[in-house]
Amino acid sequence: MGSPLGWLVVVDYQEVFRDRGSPWTTPRFDEIRPRIRSLVEVFGERVVFTRFVVPDEPAGAWADYYAKYDYFTQPHAIPLLQLAEDPGGHPVVDAPTFGKWVPEVARLVGDGPVTVAGVATDCCVLSTVLPAADAGVRVRVVSDACAGADDRAHDATMRILGCYAPLVEVTTTAEVLAAG
Repeated sequence: MGSPLGWLVVVDYQEVFRDRGSPWTTPRFDEIRPRIRSLVEVFGERVVFTRFVVPDEPAGAWADYYAKYDYFTQPHAIPLLQLAEDPGGHPVVDAPTFGKWVPEVARLVGDGPVTVAGVATDCCVLSTVLPAADAGVRVRVVSDACAGADDRAHDATMRILGCYAPLVEVTTTAEVLAAG
């Protein structure tokens, strides 16, 4: 029998979002770190980390993306794609897409529920949450354990995700910890 908390999916908790020189910097990255640590602790073994990776040969529109944002294909960017903290024994799922609701994550978490934290709220988190909800999985997004490109983008994304209730619930770290 699964836990009532379900699974925690920590989306793209990577140095590339923390590094001030990166085009993907999320200014509140360091503020969410203690909250993510608390969530990982309460979910125990039911945690999966995702990691954005650059494909060796980008195809289709991704080729255009990397032509415009070649920063991510340069050797200096490779260490920035590592997770910001050691995931311990938790699985890490790599994907070359913004959305991380990929088959491996779906198999790991099963029918959920799924709690989502990470970065960037307005890109990878959003792109992960909506397909999970479309698949019929209950999704909780921990608003104060996510960071966006800036506060305005983060807040706007949270308002949009709130419109998907009851498929998607916007919650806080304190509320999740109280339920755990």
